[in-house]
Amino acid sequence: MPRAKGGVVLRRRHNKILKLTKGQRMSRHLLWRRANEGMLKSLFYASRDRRNRKRDMRGLWIARINAAARANGITYSRLTHALKAANITLDRKVLADLAVRDPRAFARVVEVAKAAL
Repeated sequence: MPRAKGGVVLRRRHNKILKLTKGQRMSRHLLWRRANEGMLKSLFYASRDRRNRKRDMRGLWIARINAAARANGITYSRLTHALKAANITLDRKVLADLAVRDPRAFARVVEVAKAAL
């Protein structure tokens, strides 16, 4: 009985991996073994960084809120405390968006929060 090699199935599997690594540099998009390593690594990075993106965005929102709060004469931590005291339930994403797009509305929120202290 003849030896069964991969044949068409193996070629298709290799081509699928090579197609996934099309944008990579050097031999990572040319040689199957290097391409397979690159594909596995990039899938790992993608899944890891989907989680890290949430962390990064939260840090960005806090930095924006802090900058806008300091422009209005209060620090970030005091502002969050004041917002809780005033029972204002705006999340960081909305506050950061207000700080960037509508500084007057953000200043008004800060005034109301300060008044609650």
